[in-house]
Amino acid sequence: MKKTLAAFTRWVAVLIVMLAVLLAGPVWMLASDQIVTEGHWSALDRSSAAIAPAPEEVSEAVVQVYAARAYNWRGAFGVHIWIATKAQNADYYRLHQVLSWRRPTVVSSIDTPDRSWFGNAPELLADYRGEPAQTMIPRIADAAARFPYADLYRVWPGPNSNSFIAWVAREVPGFNVSLPITAIGKDYLFDSVFAPAPSGTGYQLSLGGVVGLLVAREEGVEVNILGLGVGIDFMRPAIKLPGVGRLGMPARAMGNH
Repeated sequence: MKKTLAAFTRWVAVLIVMLAVLLAGPVWMLASDQIVTEGHWSALDRSSAAIAPAPEEVSEAVVQVYAARAYNWRGAFGVHIWIATKAQNADYYRLHQVLSWRRPTVVSSIDTPDRSWFGNAPELLADYRGEPAQTMIPRIADAAARFPYADLYRVWPGPNSNSFIAWVAREVPGFNVSLPITAIGKDYLFDSVFAPAPSGTGYQLSLGGVVGLLVAREEGVEVNILGLGVGIDFMRPAIKLPGVGRLGMPARAMGNH
């Protein structure tokens, strides 16, 4: 009995330590005021970051993927990601994303492609131009319309906005995106346990988005523990930590531009 109790106590201690390590990054992000937690959502910055080419100045097709820290305290843990597309000669961008407060959750609408996400500036993850982008655009729209969990949203472990982006990337040939370690939900594989990495340069194994392993040329090696990821990027040396993101060289925006 004493041995059983001692073993149980050790496992509880290990679990507590593991949770403390995983949550250290998000706690630091909040404590260091790197996350916007004050102000009503309607008053927070939603202006353009001037990253996307103006449609009146560029006639070629454009497909871009952006990530920005999630709204309020959730930004300490992860990012929100969306896809922006502009067809050849079009004078507008269409955004494809999942919004937690909408049903169905998938929203495809004309909007500013690179606007801040409620006070958080966007980061460019992928940039495709010209004929490859033009070919992708209808396929991206079709994949967005076929998303199988448009009536279900779970912040953790998924499906959420990042699960949607990873799913579209796998559905559209040539549309490769390396999603950041802070994209909570990207490892949720729906009814599968094994799938190509969103970058198309490796593979991942995941059990319900709660525990998993990803090995790929672009992402490096990532371990998913309770939905939070840690990893190492070997191509552009960096350590990836929960909440904090990358420590080291910045990631490369995938694409042909």
